[in-house]
Amino acid sequence: MKQLPNNLYTAEQTRELDRVTIEEFEVSGTVLMERAGTVAFDLLKEHWPDAKILCIVCGTGNNAGDGFVVARLAYEQGHQVEVLVVGDSNKIKGDALAAKQRLEGCGVNTQVYGNGKLPLADLVVDAIFGTGLKGAISGDAEYAISAINQHGTPILSLDIPSGLLADTGSVEGDVVMADVTVSFIGLNQGLLTAKGPDCCGELIFDDLQIPSGVAHKVSSSVKRLNIPSPLFEKRIKASHKGLYGHVLVIGGDIGMSGAARLTCEAALRTGAGLVSLATRYAHASVISSVRPEIMSYPAERESEIKFLIEKSSVIAIGTGLGQSEWAATLFTAAINSKKPLVVDADGLNMLAIEPLQHDNWILTPHPGEAARLLDISVEEVQANRFSAVKQLAEKFGATVVLKGNGSLVYSEGTTYLCDQGNPGMASGGMGDVLTGIIVSLLAQGFSLAEAAKVGVYLHSAAGDAAAKGAGERGLLASDLMPSIRRLINLP
Repeated sequence: MKQLPNNLYTAEQTRELDRVTIEEFEVSGTVLMERAGTVAFDLLKEHWPDAKILCIVCGTGNNAGDGFVVARLAYEQGHQVEVLVVGDSNKIKGDALAAKQRLEGCGVNTQVYGNGKLPLADLVVDAIFGTGLKGAISGDAEYAISAINQHGTPILSLDIPSGLLADTGSVEGDVVMADVTVSFIGLNQGLLTAKGPDCCGELIFDDLQIPSGVAHKVSSSVKRLNIPSPLFEKRIKASHKGLYGHVLVIGGDIGMSGAARLTCEAALRTGAGLVSLATRYAHASVISSVRPEIMSYPAERESEIKFLIEKSSVIAIGTGLGQSEWAATLFTAAINSKKPLVVDADGLNMLAIEPLQHDNWILTPHPGEAARLLDISVEEVQANRFSAVKQLAEKFGATVVLKGNGSLVYSEGTTYLCDQGNPGMASGGMGDVLTGIIVSLLAQGFSLAEAAKVGVYLHSAAGDAAAKGAGERGLLASDLMPSIRRLINLP
């Protein structure tokens, strides 16, 4: 088994990987199918050594061929196998048909799935649909997927859980909820975002020993975010705070001071030299008293915010900002400053009302904010997160972070996907911490693209570290602070 690769592919690109391997590097489709089946069977034995009765549910495409190979290998090693075909078996062609014939030659007869419950088994192998599925599932396949999920035994999906769309990670009907998914040759981008991670369970990849030159023949516009350590160079002994930037956080309307404070503290914990906060009069002294390292200033008038903007090197605006006249005044002043910006929360909501472009900013929407910015529904955003993040970048001239399960960063024509993080981070204030991390990196000299990528990676890694031991439920945004500090200091 191989670690997850950095290049991620669409279904069309994985088909091209197959074609190049077979036609240009002369590795036959039969050999690849045998390798895939062997990898899957070895994985099955490793994860479920006590499973003796296997139910293998196949479709009519090449994905079924992998299932037929698994069935044959299992039968040859003494397992009891039940092989069901969903759909018209006359449609099985090429390498998949050859694999079926080899299975039947061993004495195992395939059965047509009859829209009912699956036979008793210790394990179900899902080989109905591969990566080429488009749209919703209906008919026999829909019944089969429902039966797989209701079977009550572990599920191993080959290549992709049937029903999941490989390009987007979205689902348009029933989908197999696998315990383990093994992916071959090229890892599809939809496996790692939206509903993909929940459907896949544990995701394992194997390249099937294809020649290394294959990857050079097929381009990928999506990369898995994998930031090498150390995140920072060692600081010189003659360091002073002026070397590491001055962050200005603008936000914290009445009742929302906590959001702004989290952003400020995250910026400090990520290593910014100075952090100032422009907020309401009622909050300024309170925040400085509980976190004296934050220089909190009352900013009720335009003249007060201009003074603070002039002193700063980068600005974060939106966390706890609200949408009042006060907020609009501060937002306009920040936009007009031409300073590097990170815009989040209510800053994004105001931008949705009056869209504009800026050549030096990072936008960090969650799906709801992204929907407002694009004037579409949340469902449309989640149906194709890759398209949404690109549209946002083009519409606003920005580097964009689309938050969520499998957060995406789009910059300079490339999308980066973060496969870290955990459900415990679905709590208030996590986005405020991310904004503070990213703006701190900008202040310390990172480019827009690098600040966004490293920021998302660091935020997710800190969330995972903070969840260890005590667990995910009840994880607070402020719990990330010690992990952030530790991670940025790793050698």
